[in-house]
Amino acid sequence: MTVSDLLTYCMNKPGAQQSVHSDWKATQIKVDDVMFAMVHEIDGHPAVALKCSPALAELIREQHSDVHPSAHLNPSHWNTVLLDGSLKDSQIYYLVDASLQQIQKQG
Repeated sequence: MTVSDLLTYCMNKPGAQQSVHSDWKATQIKVDDVMFAMVHEIDGHPAVALKCSPALAELIREQHSDVHPSAHLNPSHWNTVLLDGSLKDSQIYYLVDASLQQIQKQG
C-alpha cells in the first residue's frame, strides 16, 4: 500500500480532516478534531499509527511482525503498521475502519 492510497482512503471518511504534526514529521487524520490515523516514517519505511482496543492491539502484534506498539502514542491503544510490509491492503483498510470506530465510540 502506498501513502497516497492510505491518505485517500482516510480522507474519504465523512468529516475527515488532515493536518501536519511538524514535531513528529507526521500527517494526522482526524474526525471531529480526534485523531484516528497518523502517517509517518519509521527508519525510512512508510507507516501508519492506528487506534484499537488493547486486546486487538496485542493480538495483531502477536500475529504480524510488521505491527508494533506506537512510539509517540499510548502503546496499549495505538499500533504502528508498516505500509510496505506483509499486511494486505484489505487488512490495513480494516484497521483504519476499526480505528475510526474506536474514536467514534468515545464521543
